Amino acid sequence: MKKLLLLATCCWMLLLQACGQTTDKAYALMLKGLYKNSLPFVKPAVLQKMLQAAEKPLLLDTRQAEEYKVSHLPGARFVDYETFKVAQLADVPHDTPIVLYCAVGYRSERVGEQLKAAGYTSVQNLYGGIFEWVNQGYPVYSQKGKTVKVHAYSRAWGVWLRKGEKVYGQE
Repeated sequence: MKKLLLLATCCWMLLLQACGQTTDKAYALMLKGLYKNSLPFVKPAVLQKMLQAAEKPLLLDTRQAEEYKVSHLPGARFVDYETFKVAQLADVPHDTPIVLYCAVGYRSERVGEQLKAAGYTSVQNLYGGIFEWVNQGYPVYSQKGKTVKVHAYSRAWGVWLRKGEKVYGQE
């Protein structure tokens, strides 16, 4: 069933890309098919306010290293989805507010499930991932400072990134 859902999502994305269309409703529908809703979501506008507060959440970027190097949310800590182990966060108290993200939120949800299972109590997933963050007009950064570049993961997934400069591969 999951393979069928992923196949349908990919076909839908390719159709939209061929037609030159992306809509918020289409993005929401695609995300609905990907998410298991195993974590609470935080919307970009709410996260932006959280990041301006005195006690900021720990941001975890669960994408690949090359994606993180192109750009990431301000202050985000890199943890690779493919190699993530809960032990990497041994220095983080279990009641620390944590917000995870990836390109669209699928990989970050899987890492968040591991954290919840390990006893972390305040874990949220950024709705729509870094794509939605940038699409809503919020800033991203590289080692050189603020940037408009965003690693779009692949050309098929890049259709959902409407703002910023899309990067494919290593920069």
